[in-house]
Amino acid sequence: MIEMMRTPDERFYGLPGYPYDPHYMEINGGRFHYIDEGEGEIILCLHGEPTWSYLYRTMIAPLKKDYRVIAPDFFGFGRSDKFTRVKDYSFYMHYRTLIKFIERAELKDITLVVQDWGGLIGLSVLGKHPELFKRVVIMNTTLPIGNRPMPLSFKLWRAFSRFSPKFPIKNIMKWGTYRSPQVQVLTGYEAPFPDDKYKAGARAWPRLVPTNSKDDGVRQMKRAREVLKTWDKPALIMFSDSDPITKGADRWFRENIPTVKNEPEIIIEHAGHFLQEDKGKLIAEHIHDFILRSLARERGETVEIVEEKPRKEH
Repeated sequence: MIEMMRTPDERFYGLPGYPYDPHYMEINGGRFHYIDEGEGEIILCLHGEPTWSYLYRTMIAPLKKDYRVIAPDFFGFGRSDKFTRVKDYSFYMHYRTLIKFIERAELKDITLVVQDWGGLIGLSVLGKHPELFKRVVIMNTTLPIGNRPMPLSFKLWRAFSRFSPKFPIKNIMKWGTYRSPQVQVLTGYEAPFPDDKYKAGARAWPRLVPTNSKDDGVRQMKRAREVLKTWDKPALIMFSDSDPITKGADRWFRENIPTVKNEPEIIIEHAGHFLQEDKGKLIAEHIHDFILRSLARERGETVEIVEEKPRKEH
């Protein structure tokens, strides 16, 4: 029998920069949480390890003025329910959960925004159901298919997540950002995890990354790669300049997705792995501009792509 836990709601009260009302959907007997703000074209933002929708808080605020922004918490994270055992988490569980969420929420014409594990899962769903997606924004992620040896840094991270008696969310966020967030913000990232027994999902994800061709998820990620190779809808790639985890992974997306050439080549400067935390408002501006360009093309207008210059956040 699979047991689930629920983080007490009071853990989420008064988090800085996170004034968004919770929304819930029951999926396979568990309570699945998501943010749903604004109106207009749908932007679906998917988080990774070990974050939750809180990661997108500074992007949601400006984007919800013009769009409907949806940011769910995968099971094991945020305000969604959590399995008590690491072995109850799987790639396929997350993958099927996201498909069910999109279907039940009746989402379509989606602008998909992914980072980290949000990319492994979200792009796999795009590969299965490309008709549901209108655009894609890919940030600091990859589509591993078990055909290359993993770097030592990843092997150490996987061993740490499995064997360390402590799994310090605050320290992980410090390591993964260009500048360490304020103490109150770090507390926000730790809010879903009152103690270590709530962290099974966070501990599970590193060992779920495919390292050989027979691993769970490889078939879906191979299909995602093939779909992206013939993708004829808008695609924007934004990787940060200071992420040792996914450094160089942008090359595959830039070289293989045909429509990437229609967009400026953007590198988010002074940002770490969690680039949404480091440069959320700037990334929101880029996404807004990206959508405006695609809408102009839909109207038959000519859109000139100029060399992207660094912007300062307001």
